[in-house]
Amino acid sequence: MFTIELHKLNFFAHHGIHDEEAITGTDFEVDASIGFEPGEKITSLKYTINYVDVYAVIEKHMKQPEALLESLAEKMADDISKLDDRIHTINISIKKLHPPVKNFTGSVGVTYTKTY
Repeated sequence: MFTIELHKLNFFAHHGIHDEEAITGTDFEVDASIGFEPGEKITSLKYTINYVDVYAVIEKHMKQPEALLESLAEKMADDISKLDDRIHTINISIKKLHPPVKNFTGSVGVTYTKTY
């Protein structure tokens, strides 16, 4: 099995349950790992998962506000899985880098793993 990995993708987006998050937005970081069986020796792009396509799915979802990061991660994984039947596992991590919590330093996030 091979794994395609995209690390530390940075987005400014409007995800969250608080009204102010929908208005002001904040910074997010996304990591994705996609495990797949190529079925053939990988000698060209057609035998692998194109990370440009994976990025496009993630970018599309980051532009569509969601109240919960859990829902966002599930939707991303569902759409990524539709890219190729050879995908066996998807792992999505989403971090909110500046959550609206008084006196809080650090980040919050979720990780979602799905096996197909």
